[in-house]
Amino acid sequence: MAVETKDITKLFGKQKALNNVSFSIKKGELVGFLGPNGAGKSTMMKIITGYLPFDSGKILINNQEISSNNIEIRKSIGYLPEQNPLYTDLYIKEFLEITAGFYHLKNKKQRVAEMIELTGLGDEQHKKIQALSKGYRQRVGLAQALIHDPSILILDEPTTGLDPNQLEEIRELIRQVGREKTVILSSHIMQEVEAVCNRIIIINKGKIIADGGIAEVKSGSLNKNQIVFAEFNSLVNIGQILEIEGVVNANFKDGIWEIESDNKQDIRPAIFRFAIKNDLTLLTLQEKQRNLESVFQKLTQK
Repeated sequence: MAVETKDITKLFGKQKALNNVSFSIKKGELVGFLGPNGAGKSTMMKIITGYLPFDSGKILINNQEISSNNIEIRKSIGYLPEQNPLYTDLYIKEFLEITAGFYHLKNKKQRVAEMIELTGLGDEQHKKIQALSKGYRQRVGLAQALIHDPSILILDEPTTGLDPNQLEEIRELIRQVGREKTVILSSHIMQEVEAVCNRIIIINKGKIIADGGIAEVKSGSLNKNQIVFAEFNSLVNIGQILEIEGVVNANFKDGIWEIESDNKQDIRPAIFRFAIKNDLTLLTLQEKQRNLESVFQKLTQK
């Protein structure tokens, strides 16, 4: 595994920011790390990098246990914090050369040139960072996170405040990097996660509440429910609907029933049998197509 956390707990005073958090990420995965504000996302990311200590548990990076003083293991991680820490009075190349020096890279100038090309900073490379737009500053942040060629890249809200054009440029850069590295990406933009990631982990109140592929989470299979829309040619009451095998909840609006199951099995055949038994005609019978945003809200507002 590239990253493995085992029962991580972190306390800030009496407040438990993380509560026995465990997950594992394989090499080459591009994972979206989601959660509402205060859920523990940034805390978990800082702990993975070795920047922030934790109270109990264990973290393995490339099968080696990490700690705040284990410099060699931490060299395999690239990190872009939510607040991009740049020295704005420096020129881009100057800043990246200093960063390369932190890692004692022998080929500093060559590596800086490679990062400038990779992140699309060529036309801006002779400018001071303070003269750059937010999008180009994020590119500089990505360049410093990648300059030592880490196998794991951790990005905390990398596209906050970017315009639509800048968003797509940074997303494409992340996709490109993700072909060769393990990437953990936190974001509040659900469309971004769907466009970039192949797996998501959702954390709420310091606990993991969902972990799986995008389609798996959107389908509701992780929280064990299925929602179906059904419309009949005659009125039926909610008592009848709730008697259908597997149905746990139902709401009637604008002539259509929204029926929720426990997802032990597809309830559409049961609804079809119910219609035949009661001499009803089904005018509509389809599974509700969810988007990631609605699933996220449902899971984190419970």
